[in-house]
Amino acid sequence: MIERFQKWMRNKGVPTLSDDNIPRHIAVIMDGNGRWANRKGLPRFAGHHSGMKAVKRITIAADAMGVKYLTMYAFSTENWKRPKEEVDFLMKLPQEFLAIELQELIDKNVQVRMMGYKEDLPEHTLRAIEEAESKTKNNTGLVLNFALNYGSRRELAETVKEIAKRIESGELSAEQITEEQIERQLLSSHLPDPDLLIRTSGELRLSNFMLWQLAYSELWFTDVYWPEFTEAHLYEAIAEYQRRTRRYGGLS
Repeated sequence: MIERFQKWMRNKGVPTLSDDNIPRHIAVIMDGNGRWANRKGLPRFAGHHSGMKAVKRITIAADAMGVKYLTMYAFSTENWKRPKEEVDFLMKLPQEFLAIELQELIDKNVQVRMMGYKEDLPEHTLRAIEEAESKTKNNTGLVLNFALNYGSRRELAETVKEIAKRIESGELSAEQITEEQIERQLLSSHLPDPDLLIRTSGELRLSNFMLWQLAYSELWFTDVYWPEFTEAHLYEAIAEYQRRTRRYGGLS
């Protein structure tokens, strides 16, 4: 697969990817499902369903390109404010997606994880996620991490509360609080920080997504709606990532 895109992108003037500078972790804000559907005269539900297909497409492509971790922002803690009918539909999508795609993910050695607050999810949604996590826990390939019922401000507030409890119990002193201590309490503690953030649909904001973890990530925005995001767009984002120099506040 990657050879095909190397050739196709070269014809567009995009440089060949360097195998030794593939972003280890890519995070994606999958935006624009509803607007894509509206543009086509379809209900918003159709946009979310097409967006689900894009998840599989990009997961397979990311794996082929050498990405090790892929975090998809599937549902935020603020998305509960949407109409109940839409929320109910979104809560059914993980169950539908995994029922159709889980076996192929298993065959491709993908490990499915979830980052978010499980206690708020409907039982059928949680059951589908936990089944996928269980069936893929021993897989050693790409980690497909769904940020589901996730919000970074809540994550940071919960982290502060947990550290406060440890200080109250005497397990930890204020002087011992370090960045590493905080990171160990985050929902993403099992992941490296994202190297690259991709956001679709033309919006230029983080939307309460991994605010701590994205401190030094490279950001790449596109006007393309998520249902139309293809392997070629992913390739283009990685090619742009490889043109940049990451300084982490220092000098190159």
